[in-house]
Amino acid sequence: MRILLIGYGKMGKTIEQMALAKSHQIAGTIDHTNAETLQNYSPANTDVAIEFTHPEAAFGNISYCLTQGIPVVSGSTGWLDRYSEAVALCEENKGAFFYASNYSVGVNLFFHFNEYIASKMQAYKEYQVSIREIHHLQKVDKPSGTGITTAEGILASYPVLQGWAADDDSDKSKLNIVSEREPDVVGTHIVTYASEVDKIELGHIAHSRAGFAEGALMAAEWLKDRQGVYGMKDMLNL
Repeated sequence: MRILLIGYGKMGKTIEQMALAKSHQIAGTIDHTNAETLQNYSPANTDVAIEFTHPEAAFGNISYCLTQGIPVVSGSTGWLDRYSEAVALCEENKGAFFYASNYSVGVNLFFHFNEYIASKMQAYKEYQVSIREIHHLQKVDKPSGTGITTAEGILASYPVLQGWAADDDSDKSKLNIVSEREPDVVGTHIVTYASEVDKIELGHIAHSRAGFAEGALMAAEWLKDRQGVYGMKDMLNL
């Protein structure tokens, strides 16, 4: 399989190593230094693109792939206000688009359990729910995409809450997401249900980027020859 890597930072380089180890080919690599070369890629030389870039570049990269007929797997965060446009482009061009805020299999199991626990905990009004996410200092978006997905999983069972708030526990009508940035942290997400007498927590701690890269490569392999919009629940049958 010929894979185009759009975004060639730590994640892109890790995916490249794993892809080559599985006998895939790297059609090309793109970062901010050669972004204009994206126009050189098409289904003639690329089977699938894996896109991990910054929020300001993500939608443009995704839309190019979809309009050109290149299946695209994206893990970029901070651009989801345009997600519906990407879905429309995919449908209009009969393309293939796979999006996840986090490609770790473990994290997606965490999402699954988070939704289940929220569906049970919403009946116990004495517990105040909150989310804490911790990432490395280079993480530019706050909250993280994984933190927002976690919040959405909770809010589906909490109609009493009016969305989420970033680093603001003063408004009890919203789900608070606390974001922390520390050196040498891959990614930690903790959901807390706290009452006056006890506390219940569900958490996921990533030890390396390998799990994210493995999941993204798995998604690229799974997406090839498919049509439509997909996510980790589709691939993992969750």
